[in-house]
Formats: sequence, structure tokens, C-alpha cells
Amino acid sequence: MLKMLTTQLTGLLQRIASDQEETIEEAARLLAQAGITDGKVYFACFGEMKALEYNAAHAEEPFAKMTPWTDDAAITDMDRVLIVTRHANDEEALTLAQTLYDQFIPFAVITSEKEADAGKMADLAYVYVSLKMKQGLIPNDIGERIVVPHLLAALYLYEAIKVHYDDMLFNDEE
Repeated sequence: MLKMLTTQLTGLLQRIASDQEETIEEAARLLAQAGITDGKVYFACFGEMKALEYNAAHAEEPFAKMTPWTDDAAITDMDRVLIVTRHANDEEALTLAQTLYDQFIPFAVITSEKEADAGKMADLAYVYVSLKMKQGLIPNDIGERIVVPHLLAALYLYEAIKVHYDDMLFNDEE
């Protein structure tokens, strides 16, 4: 079972890397617009994706200029937002996306659904990045698909975005 899980996880991450390469770089570029100015990069993470926000703030290499999103955040047009949620139809995430869209605040979204299946969230987002996950990765004994690693895939995307973001912010210092 472990070998099957490893194979499926490897395949998932490879699909994300090959299918989302451009959007990963676009997301990093969008966030870097705030990172290279006096703006803030807000992370608005919902559900279990709050762990990604925690990682971005407290990891050995924190995400530069990252601020956790709160309802009372005083956001300006110099700021950028990364919304991370398990599903594109998450009510809280959609409400935030609509608010940001109405205020002309550019934001990126990481969520499970393919862009074509994401509905309103994909329409509102400046950059939409998919986790490429519809169902569980491996079958159990009764034929159900289990192991739906939304957070693991989101952390992979986060790290991919961060590599590009850091390169954009700090490449002149080397």
C-alpha cells in the first residue's frame, strides 16, 4: 500500500508541475508586485489550508512580506492576496474573492478543481492554480478512493511559488 501511495503522490506532484508551470510563475509574479514595493502579501487560507499559512509564517524560510488575512485587514491597491482553499465553491473564500475583485485588488487562488470546473472563483481570480485533485488517490478494499491530500499538494504549490517569488525579490542581492 505504501508503494502505491508513493507512486500516486509522485504522479500528482508531477502533473501539477507539468500542467501548472506557467500559472505557478504567474502567481509568484503577482505576489511579487507587493513584495517588491511597500505592499503586503496576504495569505487567506481556509479549513485545513490554514496549515499552509502557518508554514509560510513560521518555517525556517518564511514567506517574505506575508501577513495572515483577517476580516479587519486594511488592504490597499499595493497589496496582493493568495487565497488557498480546498474547493473553489468555499463560501468564505468566494466572498473574499468577490470583495477583492470589486476593490480591484489582484489575487491568486489555489484550489482543487481544474479552472474549467471552478466556476465563479476562476472567473474572479487574476491567477488560478489547480491542485489537480478530483478524488482520492488510491482505492481501498471496497473500491472507494481514499487519501485526498489537499494540504500536501497545496504545500507543494506554495513551495513552487515561493521559489519563483524569492528569485524575483532577492535575485539582485546575490
